[in-house]
Amino acid sequence: MTTLRLGYVPLIDAAPLIVAQELGFAAEEGLRLDLVRLGAWAQARDMLGAGMIEAAHMLVPMPVGQALGLGPSLPPMDLVMFLSHGGQVVAVNRDLEQRLRDRGHDFAFNDARAAGAALRQAVTGRLRIGVPFHFSTQFELVRHWLASCGLAASMLDLVTVPPPMMANALARGEVEAICVGEPWASVSVDRGLAALLLPGTAIWASPPEKGLVLLRDFADAREQEAGALMRAVWRAGRWLDEEGRRGTAAEIISRPAYLDLPPELVERGLTGRMTVSARGEIRETPGFVSFNEGAASFPWKSLAALFAQRLALAHGLDPQDAGVRAMGHFRTDLYRRHLRPAGAPLPGASQRIEGALSADRTVAAERGSMILRADGFFDGMTFDPAAVG
Repeated sequence: MTTLRLGYVPLIDAAPLIVAQELGFAAEEGLRLDLVRLGAWAQARDMLGAGMIEAAHMLVPMPVGQALGLGPSLPPMDLVMFLSHGGQVVAVNRDLEQRLRDRGHDFAFNDARAAGAALRQAVTGRLRIGVPFHFSTQFELVRHWLASCGLAASMLDLVTVPPPMMANALARGEVEAICVGEPWASVSVDRGLAALLLPGTAIWASPPEKGLVLLRDFADAREQEAGALMRAVWRAGRWLDEEGRRGTAAEIISRPAYLDLPPELVERGLTGRMTVSARGEIRETPGFVSFNEGAASFPWKSLAALFAQRLALAHGLDPQDAGVRAMGHFRTDLYRRHLRPAGAPLPGASQRIEGALSADRTVAAERGSMILRADGFFDGMTFDPAAVG
């Protein structure tokens, strides 16, 4: 039995790692996972770079930032599979909640354009929003959504706050809103500090959230162990997406060794049955977070290029060069090699036009066909990596 140390931040999207260890998927691959709870995303990156852990649960844009030279000097890092899509929530403090309600907003939790228009009317001055890291899907979701709704970047202050500290940041008045993965927005609601305004999936139907990231040297030189880890995590994600599993998953990941929160609170995000305010309003959000279905774990190179273009434009880099560099760090080759024996559906291509699917679609696969998840943006945006220049 080989022991691998994996770093994770306590969020519901760490579930594939926790379930892989707790339900024996790792053991069946000859592994024991030593799961190390971390407090912040920079810690995951730095510990991985220093060789203190073999793998990290990491925000999808973080290895893109590293590939573009926007982080500290560390060995090359590769994203070998996605762990989750969705799971993010935009929440507002009680003062902003009341201003929105006074203007007739009903917190329906499903309409990005209506929520953005209401927010634009309710905000006076600059809006301070907590995001978990400057290279994060949350950062990109918020900027894209609000820009499309008339709130320019010059009107926003995006403040980095570790996920477990989001509620405290709201309580201290450091931010007026947050965009964070569950369960930390729900923690803010239960503390009477916030109301949930919008799920990330209302902005982008399938926003890639976390990835399994390895050092390139480990992924290539210790190929057998990397493959065993990927198969264990993939099988855990498949189990999580089977009907009726989420309640059991909530009980497992909420334990003191992991999230250390009430299972009922953790279950909200896993099931998509969200309590959006202190009034007890419930909103059902199908597909709020996904781990495996619809090729959710496949590390599309076009998503690397999409995030690379955003970062390049923000940091004065060449978008085409950035896209090429970033795509080399999303290892579709390893995904195909290691997960083909496990029976994972494999798309025929490694990149696509992002945002083009308004509904789930059946497409050709290496063997037969497979279903791809809807991935449309609320405003109809699409991204073609071949058109970047």
